[in-house]
Amino acid sequence: MKRADGNRQVCDTKRIVRGGRVIDPSQDLDRVLDVAIEDGKVAELGENLDAAGAEVTDAAGLVVTPGLIDIHVHLREPGFEYKETVASGVRSAAAGGFTAVACMANTLPVHDHRAVTELIMTEADRHPFARVYPIGAITRGLGGEDLAEIGDMVAAGAVAISDDGLPVSSAAMMRRALLYAQHYDVPVIQHAEDLDLTADGVMHEGEWSTRLGLPGIPALAEDVMVARDLLLSADTGGRYHVAHLSTGRSLAMVREAKRRGLSVTCEVSPHHLLLTDREVADSTFSTATKMKPPLRSSADVEALVEGLTDGTVDVIASDHAPHHPDEKDVQFSVAPFGILGLETTVSLCLDRLVRPGILDLAALVRLLSTGPARVLGLPGGSLEPGRPADLTLIDLEREVTVRSEDFHSRSCNTPFDGWQLTGAAVGTLLGGQPVTL
Repeated sequence: MKRADGNRQVCDTKRIVRGGRVIDPSQDLDRVLDVAIEDGKVAELGENLDAAGAEVTDAAGLVVTPGLIDIHVHLREPGFEYKETVASGVRSAAAGGFTAVACMANTLPVHDHRAVTELIMTEADRHPFARVYPIGAITRGLGGEDLAEIGDMVAAGAVAISDDGLPVSSAAMMRRALLYAQHYDVPVIQHAEDLDLTADGVMHEGEWSTRLGLPGIPALAEDVMVARDLLLSADTGGRYHVAHLSTGRSLAMVREAKRRGLSVTCEVSPHHLLLTDREVADSTFSTATKMKPPLRSSADVEALVEGLTDGTVDVIASDHAPHHPDEKDVQFSVAPFGILGLETTVSLCLDRLVRPGILDLAALVRLLSTGPARVLGLPGGSLEPGRPADLTLIDLEREVTVRSEDFHSRSCNTPFDGWQLTGAAVGTLLGGQPVTL
């Protein structure tokens, strides 16, 4: 039988996930093992575990990992349900191999008070395909002037604060947020962008923006904000996380801050690892290549990939940003920023990072599960006994073709439509219960 537990279903019966290659960076584990699950939690890992009285999930030939976690997702509800809802978003998450998502606060009304936290949690309870961890706003209405009701939101289930979509431009306000968030032991997540430097830019400022005659967004717009915030982090001791970091110089500053012992983490999105600003030209101004931060230079891409391999980058996060097709089917300069990511991230990373040998599989699992759990202080990210039995099953040889019309999302804005990839998530378990879409 099943019983409700938060925004998921928990299996009361015993289950054995049999014969998969278990990769768990939290335990430095990469072996063919069985995973025993009881009462929604991992009970035991071992070879040829007794399956008497248990339901069996055959994982032979598959990779079994702690449930993957995407800590940068826009579920759009409340207010923009025509783009995405909690229900469609968690279905997309499960289809893409994620057992948990953290959703940003740029909703309508803005998620800056407890009532919105509770609404999101209630919708997640109704659609238990993946766990949902709300991220509350730093400032009221994302206006940058007054702190939001951080304590109430955290008490209701928020796990971090961010004005993502907009930066916290005021140094005084960011300093106050870094200090105040420490009372609730949550990180401050910054959309690092100096809006004065961005101005009316629509793509990365460089050779290709000049060739195409489009106003550019300089890398400096990100770098200046990251530099300022790292000084504030050093001053306050607050937990600071850089969302969708995209430039080599910002990465170098984060690397140095970590070396100095600051409580600083960062994430990178797959599109910033795999595409450059030239894609705007090659796609003939496709608005699916318009996102913020914009696609950067090849030098930036090389630096970010190096950050994955040397451990500077803590998380790969999709920055799943759905937009209705009518919004994107316009002139490049006026289209909204953002692309989808929940249903493409795993296959893109397997095919373009693991398969060529840029990353080993354990490193990818760390970036998609163990790292995200650590950054937000979540209970997942590990298959240690006693942890929630959230698992992702991966087939390294599964051939997939990205087809946006088949997405579970309400939107279809992706630059990867038609890409042929090898490797995919083929199932998830949530609280020990297989997720069926």
